[in-house]
Amino acid sequence: MNLRCIYCQTPFTLSRTEMLTAIVSMNERHQNHYDAHCPRCRRANSISRQRMELFYPNWQDAAKQMASAPVTPPASLPPTPASAMLKTEPISKAKKAEAGKVAAKPSAAKKAPAAKKPAAKKASSEKPAAKKSPAKGKKK
Repeated sequence: MNLRCIYCQTPFTLSRTEMLTAIVSMNERHQNHYDAHCPRCRRANSISRQRMELFYPNWQDAAKQMASAPVTPPASLPPTPASAMLKTEPISKAKKAEAGKVAAKPSAAKKAPAAKKPAAKKASSEKPAAKKSPAKGKKK
């Protein structure tokens, strides 16, 4: 379903699966509109139930097929070696604090506190602009 955002006028589409899940959820919740979010401005665009059903005829049959279809796991990744699946143990708070102190000391030693001096004002050769008062008595 091709749509155009009513706020930023960006064209975007709703896939068949998104339309089907939207219609099913509207049916379960007794809603009349679906909020499709614009991918550019992220604002919700209201789409009527009638319009969704017009673009997806026989959605009831598709919903039944979707519900009866077995859930397939996503494509599996290649098996990882056992060495890559190492178990780690949580670090105690005391060790975390020691590690933070050790890491903080070298960075503090590198930066020596410099004496802060107030910035000197630059002498400008320009005079401040005088305010112009409106000329009295002169008309154009």
